[in-house]
Amino acid sequence: MSRNRAVLTAAALTALLTVLPATGSQAADAPSAGERIANELRDEPVYVDKAYAEAVPPSRQRELTQQIKKTGLPIKVVLTPLTKGDPFNGEADTLASVLHDRLPQRELILITTDGVFTDSLNGYEWPADTHQTRDAVAATGFLDEMRDAGLADLTSKAVELVAEENGTEVYEEATEDLGEVAPEQPTPAAKAERSAWPQVAAIGLALAALTTVALVAYRRRHRRRTSAMTPALGAARAAEETEVRRKAEAEVVALGEAVRTADAATTPDLSRALDAYAAAGKVLDEARDLTDLAGALALAAEGRAALTPRPSLPLCYFNPLHGQATTRTTWRRLGHRESLQVATCPPCTTTLHTHRTPEPLTELMENGRLIPYYEGRSLWAATGYGSLPGDGMASRVGRGDFSLG
Repeated sequence: MSRNRAVLTAAALTALLTVLPATGSQAADAPSAGERIANELRDEPVYVDKAYAEAVPPSRQRELTQQIKKTGLPIKVVLTPLTKGDPFNGEADTLASVLHDRLPQRELILITTDGVFTDSLNGYEWPADTHQTRDAVAATGFLDEMRDAGLADLTSKAVELVAEENGTEVYEEATEDLGEVAPEQPTPAAKAERSAWPQVAAIGLALAALTTVALVAYRRRHRRRTSAMTPALGAARAAEETEVRRKAEAEVVALGEAVRTADAATTPDLSRALDAYAAAGKVLDEARDLTDLAGALALAAEGRAALTPRPSLPLCYFNPLHGQATTRTTWRRLGHRESLQVATCPPCTTTLHTHRTPEPLTELMENGRLIPYYEGRSLWAATGYGSLPGDGMASRVGRGDFSLG
């Protein structure tokens, strides 16, 4: 199984729950969203939803098609809005997995829109990331020349970088100097808008956010405890850590930018978002294992939730790599008397309804043994990645609880 496919397994299960029609007659009458897009991609390499028709008009679609054909690579482009509650639950990973399952070719390079950041693109490649697609596509969002680029130009640049097969190098060069950006000085109008906070606090918030961006995005040191594992298991674990670390870095950097530009006067929980942001940076910087990297993702989600007026659930209790939970479910751990109310993603919710325990994220012990993370003594076991009641993950990281376990 390829690395991309391993990461997207949960997303595929979600997709099957959300895009399959309820009855056989419905399936015969109308194809699912995934089937419809896949059918169009069989004939042309570019699919553009009507919502993006102005941003990527037919003339630009034809240009992208010709550009892709010249590369000789199996590139497919899907530009479609992704929102919670749609057939892909707003997840680019789910969209990618569904299309990969429905397209006939073994080798596939897929460029899609992102479900969280509408002006960003995601890259996927099967059976392996031979053309450094993930980094190549991610790099487009950090290039100075693409700062004000529209969706069509951004997609064209992504195709170009994939064809050059040096995406990792480009990504690292494009992101190496982000920490050198100087904070903007607040204008008199901005000061007035932030009158809800003292001036010193507002300036300190911006400086703290920029400082944390610099620390989070580019410190990559981590200590993997894989020496006692079998070589195959250790290599697989390390590969998954690398991929999750990259995703966590992107999420934390994006949260930092959102915190930096948020208006304190209209964002009452801005201080909580800043706390989550700083905590995510610390965890990401000091991550020892996959469970810590998942913690950085969970803290980033906690920060995003603080910036929005509507309450949202945390990431999935059983495995935060599944993404945001959609419901709270009662669960009692084997051998325990008390029941817990945990936040779960659709696949884990379905598994619980069949009286089985979902496959959890595992913690790597010093002796090389893998255990369900919630059976350990870490901060993540104590908080359930935000599912369990308490004073929040960020607060506990701030007071030093992250060193436990």
